[in-house]
Amino acid sequence: MSWQPQYRSSKYRHVFGKPANKESCYDCVPITRSVQDNHFCAVNPIFIAVVTECAGGGAFLVIPIQQSGKLDPHHPKVCGHRGNVLDIKWNPFNDYVIASCSEDTTVKIWEIPKHLLNKNLTNPSKELLGHTRRVGLIEWHPTASNIIFSTGYDYKIMIWNIDNDDPVIYSPVRTIECHKDVILSMSFNTDGSLLATSCKDRIIRVIDPRQGTVIQESNCKTHKASKVLFLGNMKMLLSSGTSRWNNRQAALWDQNDLSVPLHQEDLDGSSGLIFPFYDCDTNMLYIVGKGDGNIRYYEVCSQKPYLQYLNEFRSSLPQKGIGALPKRGVDVSTCEVFRFYKLVTIKSLIEPVSMIVPRRSESYQEDIYPMTTGTQPALTAHEWLSGINRGPVLVSLKPGSKSAPCQVEVTREEPKFPIKEPKLVHEVKMPTKTLWEIEYKTEIIREDRSNKKAFERLQDTKQAMSNGFDIFECPPPKTENELLQMFYKQQEEIRRLRDQINQRDVQIKQLELEIKNKRNSTASY
Repeated sequence: MSWQPQYRSSKYRHVFGKPANKESCYDCVPITRSVQDNHFCAVNPIFIAVVTECAGGGAFLVIPIQQSGKLDPHHPKVCGHRGNVLDIKWNPFNDYVIASCSEDTTVKIWEIPKHLLNKNLTNPSKELLGHTRRVGLIEWHPTASNIIFSTGYDYKIMIWNIDNDDPVIYSPVRTIECHKDVILSMSFNTDGSLLATSCKDRIIRVIDPRQGTVIQESNCKTHKASKVLFLGNMKMLLSSGTSRWNNRQAALWDQNDLSVPLHQEDLDGSSGLIFPFYDCDTNMLYIVGKGDGNIRYYEVCSQKPYLQYLNEFRSSLPQKGIGALPKRGVDVSTCEVFRFYKLVTIKSLIEPVSMIVPRRSESYQEDIYPMTTGTQPALTAHEWLSGINRGPVLVSLKPGSKSAPCQVEVTREEPKFPIKEPKLVHEVKMPTKTLWEIEYKTEIIREDRSNKKAFERLQDTKQAMSNGFDIFECPPPKTENELLQMFYKQQEEIRRLRDQINQRDVQIKQLELEIKNKRNSTASY
């Protein structure tokens, strides 16, 4: 039996939630009073969309994310539905396209103009007609462009391909009819080859969306699931719901075996619904309660005890709904790793809450910002429908980074390498030298640095080079593991060269100081 320490090292142990100040909040927002168990808010790095109250139909607001403060009561709305809007989702590959579903049994796709809205938007770019009862949930495919899933109170999941010029689409490419009650949530795995659903019959199902067949089905009577979520590349599912004694509970499942949960975590005895959010870059799980003011967060690991409780953000303002900003929109200069937008109905307020890793350094922290999902689709709609699977296209969050996106064919859990701190350069007392020796050494060091810069410029202009490696001698990485190993080797080499440059700078300053002292001493004689 191997010994395990009582305390586990983690760089996210001290993550804390920081609410925005009053100037950065969005005030006087008429948030919907619907009792539907949805987020009612969708966020991307450019816009915030919020379902709002509207007489004679359904509508939602699209607010530029930089336009904080008091909202104009005559702010333009997106109001083309004839019934209440129940769910909204931004297109992950186009920040100006949003989908909405409604009680009027339709799904509509909207294109927000780049010059922003100056009047109400009533004409959608596409309308999807197929459901016979109200549509409660929509989800975009995570890697294929122009594929959207919808589910309604007719117990059906419909897959739509909107990659065509038809303004109205009457038939989906596939309809999944394996549920016997209302579907409460949908979640994709990383490459979108599997779909997990939770249903009002309290059964969790893992479905092959292209075939429409059920691969796994839960049969646990001690946990009643209401929301389900794929945990990135960890091959696990998380469900939130209630226990046998009606306590709020979260459960972890093996996606290949849903017979018994791996772990069950009782939260509290409140009655509000739980919304889970997972950040696959940091392996952090956030649990948000509807009607609560707090946000609990955990770190997920692949071995027991699976869930490591970190901390809890507490607030006196209860949230009716909540939106999560994609990772590509966080502020890396403040070490922000996640951001929520809380809908506070009692104050008609949208309050941003940033989850921050406390760091003293103001430089970019590479260890907490691995490559994350970008805005480039990995597949076309036709490729995905024909049976091809690909992981998401990853990009770097480093400011000014111009590296090409990385295509991950087979996604795996990202290895965590320890980040070495740069060595401190201590001042070294140089022995006394003659003036000629000092000037000669200084000239050699300067010449060496100029030669090194010229060599680097030559390497940059060389055609057969890619990221510092000769593509003929060192082929490009084929897997995510090889890419990460190459990336961290380059980072170590950059740190080593920076240390050498710092040491050279110190030597040059010392030699220049000695030259000055020698000249002063000779001038005095």
